[in-house]
Amino acid sequence: MAYTNTAPCHCSQPISGIEKTSDTLTSRAGLSLFVRYLCGIGILAHLETLFGDLRKSRKGQPVGEIFKQLFCFFVDGSSRHLSFFDQLQKDAGYAAGIETAAEAMLSSHSVKRFFAALYLSRCRLFRRLLHQLFLWRLSLEKPDLIVLGVDTMVMDNDTALRREGVTPTYKKVKGFQPLQITWGRYIVDAIFRSGRQHSNHGQEAIDSLCRLIEKIRRHYRDVPIIVRADSGFFDRKIMRALEGLQVGYIIAGKLYEEITEIALTLDWQSDKSQDQEWAYVEFGDRRSKWKKFRRALYCRPLYDNLQRWLEFARPDSVLYTNLGCGQPIDRQLTEAGQARWLTAEAILEGYHQRGSDELIHRALKDFGSETLPFRRFPANAAFYYIQLLSFFLYESFKVDVCQPVLHASCYPTTFRRRVVDVAGKIVRHAGKIILKVTSAVYDQLRLDILWRNSTDPPRLAWH
Repeated sequence: MAYTNTAPCHCSQPISGIEKTSDTLTSRAGLSLFVRYLCGIGILAHLETLFGDLRKSRKGQPVGEIFKQLFCFFVDGSSRHLSFFDQLQKDAGYAAGIETAAEAMLSSHSVKRFFAALYLSRCRLFRRLLHQLFLWRLSLEKPDLIVLGVDTMVMDNDTALRREGVTPTYKKVKGFQPLQITWGRYIVDAIFRSGRQHSNHGQEAIDSLCRLIEKIRRHYRDVPIIVRADSGFFDRKIMRALEGLQVGYIIAGKLYEEITEIALTLDWQSDKSQDQEWAYVEFGDRRSKWKKFRRALYCRPLYDNLQRWLEFARPDSVLYTNLGCGQPIDRQLTEAGQARWLTAEAILEGYHQRGSDELIHRALKDFGSETLPFRRFPANAAFYYIQLLSFFLYESFKVDVCQPVLHASCYPTTFRRRVVDVAGKIVRHAGKIILKVTSAVYDQLRLDILWRNSTDPPRLAWH
């Protein structure tokens, strides 16, 4: 038998048993900061204005209280089942942590009744609220250039029971496929749709962009705007509408055989950024039904991370843009100090930064749930929009409150483990309700700064 000098492990302070306590404890103390933030920006009052008539009698909970608990439910992320509300209803510590009386906690049945009352006509109000939140962030960050991304996000409901609107998508799964417009880390507009509705379905993309651009110029200021989209939105109607609005665009086109043949006969140039090198050629192209030529860039990457592509395996793409074509957007970009966007190198770089838009969709799926809980389409639409509002508020909360301890680009799982999942004790002292945490957590999260930030955030203005 081999000799070992490893000593047996003995606990220096062994636990002798386990008992109940009457203390008010919570494992989600970080939600208190988020609740203070919701109250501070004043969004609950706006929700009361928009949806207050859903409350039919005084026996029901105020609409603002319902939305507060739904927002906390999504930010918490412990469960995506509505039956989880029955567990939270019995948790006095959770109720105290989100500043709600125990008798005011929602049950799963009350949540289902609330969603059943939200018809599609009311769901349009959520889009209006998303626009208001977008204008609020614009007024705070004051950008000199606004870059909007347009794309769809497939929500996989293939394994769910029968759902109204769940149909096959291009990803070969059944589900929903909402159209979403992004700006930076925020999703600023969305249309909830069934899975069969493709990217450029009907007039939805054009109408959504026109409405959003009009609001930017009316309530923010006249700044240059650039829209970028993939080949699913390659449509002369969209290009013509954006040109009429004096907005720039970068849209991927379709690789027709004649375009490839023309590109191979021209002189190619190269553009090397920090982590990628592109070969490209520039020319003017006019499709059969177009009345004018448009600027086109045929490009292919030379590297995949640090691995160089073999020549026959390089994926080609063609981009269409109105930047650098002498249109009013060129003058706007030059006056705003963004003239570099008129160069081919900046257009290539700007389009391939669309990967950040994909990361927003990935973060939304990590934050919420693709599988929606209801059978009826309007209830699932309401669930999706409230999830989207929660995601917007969560992103704003990270920027306005958590910057001292957490990078704003962190994923929801990291945010929950570091900020939300904090043990706390709620006590009454000198006529006040105090949330207590350990000294290590208090110092590590710098909770004095986070509490001050969440108590006095920038207030939401209603346009």
